[in-house]
Amino acid sequence: MTLSAEQLRHRDEVERSFDRLRRMKRMNAGELRTLLSGDPAEAAPWVQTAAEHGVIFGQLRWGAMLLEGTGVARDPALALHWFTQAARAGSGEAMNMAGRCFENGWGTRVDKERAAHWYRRSAEAGHDWGEYNYAHALFDGEGVPCDRAQAVMWYRRAADRGHSRAMNLLGRCCEEGWGCARNLEQAEEWYRRAAEAGYFRAQFNHGCILADQGRGDDAAHWLRLAAEADETIRREIARRPSLSRLIEPAA
Repeated sequence: MTLSAEQLRHRDEVERSFDRLRRMKRMNAGELRTLLSGDPAEAAPWVQTAAEHGVIFGQLRWGAMLLEGTGVARDPALALHWFTQAARAGSGEAMNMAGRCFENGWGTRVDKERAAHWYRRSAEAGHDWGEYNYAHALFDGEGVPCDRAQAVMWYRRAADRGHSRAMNLLGRCCEEGWGCARNLEQAEEWYRRAAEAGYFRAQFNHGCILADQGRGDDAAHWLRLAAEADETIRREIARRPSLSRLIEPAA
């Protein structure tokens, strides 16, 4: 039987895929991760092969490439498929990405309940972004009943893993008494830690507290960093004379 041109192309691609698979099976974990993390255009066929043969890291990377259109044509719906495959295999990072797809309508309709479901599973798997995003859902009552005490618990778990945004929001909860007892000392500590971790909103919050304490030079340092990182914060500082005066000498 004579094969059509399309059938020949398919046969050749299958053979190339199995050849890549055989070569990957001879690699150790470090070599495989390096290969799959390489230049997107060059890595794409390898990542796809790894994904199709059940390599969780490959499924996660393939999903990210499809979502962003990096090294391959953009396809958010197919990206969600691969995130879901990796999530079902136990990847907390993939669970979080599935949640983001449902929250933002990437490759699917917006579904806050399904987003919260995947964020909760990611959080329970110990993934810091899952903990942070599930805390958000609980705090705002998005897809789950509003429970700010539980939100604070998950913010704290992510913060304890070094998640700078969670540190900043935990500081805000402590400052305002949202879901926990108001505690200004803890608020200052979490803002400081988040600022030192490089998060610009925490740098602004930390700078404001230092300014209120009369520590002008220290406040100016953090306010400048925040202003350089974000235009909105730069405008906010400009609207507040007590803060703008601290950084004007550096202009």
